[in-house]
Amino acid sequence: MKKLITVFLVVLLSWSCEAKLEPIVPNIIVINIDDMGWKDVGFMGSKYYETPNIDYLSNLGMVFSNGYASASNCAPSRACLMTGQWTPRHGVYTVTPSTRGNSKDRKLIPTKNTHTLSPEHKILPQVLQENGYVTCHAGKWHLSDNPIEYGFDVNIGGGHNGLPKSYYPPYKNVKIEKGNSQYLTDLVMENALKFVDTVQKPFYLNYSPYAVHVPIMPVDSIVPKYEKKSSWKGQGNAKYASMVDNLDRNIGLLIDKLKARKLFDNTLIVFTSDNGGLYGITKQKPLRAGKGSYYEGGIRVPFFFVLNKKINPNLKSDTPISNLDVFPTILDYAGITDDQLKLDGQSLKPILQEKTEILDRSLYWHFPIYLEAYNVKDNETRDVLFRTRPGSVIRKGDWKLHYYFEDNGVELYNLSEDIEERNNLAETCPEKTEELLKLLKTWWKDTNAPIPTTKNPEYINKI
Repeated sequence: MKKLITVFLVVLLSWSCEAKLEPIVPNIIVINIDDMGWKDVGFMGSKYYETPNIDYLSNLGMVFSNGYASASNCAPSRACLMTGQWTPRHGVYTVTPSTRGNSKDRKLIPTKNTHTLSPEHKILPQVLQENGYVTCHAGKWHLSDNPIEYGFDVNIGGGHNGLPKSYYPPYKNVKIEKGNSQYLTDLVMENALKFVDTVQKPFYLNYSPYAVHVPIMPVDSIVPKYEKKSSWKGQGNAKYASMVDNLDRNIGLLIDKLKARKLFDNTLIVFTSDNGGLYGITKQKPLRAGKGSYYEGGIRVPFFFVLNKKINPNLKSDTPISNLDVFPTILDYAGITDDQLKLDGQSLKPILQEKTEILDRSLYWHFPIYLEAYNVKDNETRDVLFRTRPGSVIRKGDWKLHYYFEDNGVELYNLSEDIEERNNLAETCPEKTEELLKLLKTWWKDTNAPIPTTKNPEYINKI
């Protein structure tokens, strides 16, 4: 009998040791806000918007002051995050069509846009799903009709639409299960919390609310608080502020739910925005311009990572990163390898674990199409008619170079000295200009980036 008990204890101890050796994979939450600007949150310095829950979360991990979206508008940025690849690899450059603005103002025929992300791309939720994760998309999808076909087990309100026709019911173009909430941002979170509350396996939640994208439809009970506040550096729209405030409240509910289920300490949380803030609604001083532009205001976004006991709190990094890095970073923390993937980003784990402070690489943006201006009387773009004309951008270290295909125009800025991008150094620093141009041209070749060269016969407006 003693021998039998001994054998039983040995087997039990063996099982116990094996269980301890098995890595505990983290849950994954990517919070990808729509059109939230770099300074539209308190932790990045806003003195107008109030975001206590987001600020609290940011203090638990590492904040990146030089965090970027990989495109300056919604669809391409989201395609880059999901594929982990630069825009020339998936061909999603804008919200269809690429012929934005008046034809007479466009000197070139722009590259044709890809409206729906090709299913040939193996994207983040598919990889996580294959490795035992339950996957949920909540909110704006914008890449196809149905995210379920792209690796999600659950879809909450996601479709091809880039914005809701209304934040109040009936939502018209947003198909979502009804609940106790009326305002769309609240309803998306209500359903997301149901998912978190019932899931029993490691999960991936792609929380991407339609907020704070237009239409600007306020939460009326919050507006008076901001009407009483003084505007600050171009931020003073009380209706928009109510949407930011309400979004923050919902993120607080998500934090509370994770803690109540004892999931918070083992959840990797990524917070970012799909592009810069909508200029005219909100401004990001000292950054120039806003959404749709490839000046800093159009692509620099709030960005942080949280994972308790794995990423130390109250960390700051000036390392330039982009949302292309989210995919490989998540796989690194989840312990997943997939040799078939060709990712253009890099895992940020060495930086998040404080093993290194820099990544020796360049960041690239490619936009071979047009985006018309919102307001020709109020903008900070290259010309009053377009937020951007066809071009490419490279950032290497502190240096950033813009190249425009219509006129072979070049702009060079040292962001460490000129974050506002006002002092073009292309002619005064010819060696640096040539260095970055050479890197950019090599990148075009390596990615087979389409370069628009065909003249538009309807072009007459030579501004």
